[in-house]
Amino acid sequence: MSVQRNRTESLAESEVFHILGNDRRRAIVQLLAAESETIDVSDVATEIAASESDTSPVPNNLYKSVYVSLQQTHLPQLQEDAVIEYDSDAKTIQPGPNFDDVLTYVDGDDTDRSSVLQLHLGLCVLGLVVIALAGLELPLFVAIDPVLSSVLVLLAVAASSLYSLFS
Repeated sequence: MSVQRNRTESLAESEVFHILGNDRRRAIVQLLAAESETIDVSDVATEIAASESDTSPVPNNLYKSVYVSLQQTHLPQLQEDAVIEYDSDAKTIQPGPNFDDVLTYVDGDDTDRSSVLQLHLGLCVLGLVVIALAGLELPLFVAIDPVLSSVLVLLAVAASSLYSLFS
């Protein structure tokens, strides 16, 4: 087994952006994240070639081109930056010490943002319903001041935004 570990320190943000600036390296990180174990380079090449191909099945020359570029360019760079551990004998890759640093930029925190956006939407809809009902002068809502309720809804949205920003 010939696994090299060249780098021990964390990646700078500019290095992460350079790594992810290439579609194939980004695809490697995404595929490895989806598997979260050791995967064969041939499987990675097949997936990337399929995503780049307009035809099915994938032309053999495209598969070979992707496989060679992975072997000669992308895998060595990802290994050098400790994003992956590449076993050149077994032709397999697995996450390296800096994998999570790079994965953070690929996946981001979409689930957290989504929940915050859902909270904001819910607050806004609730506020609009209360304001509309107060404007219709329905008996239960006639005592509610629309301006005050608008300010309270905006304050709640601002507070949840600040909380999500600093947490």
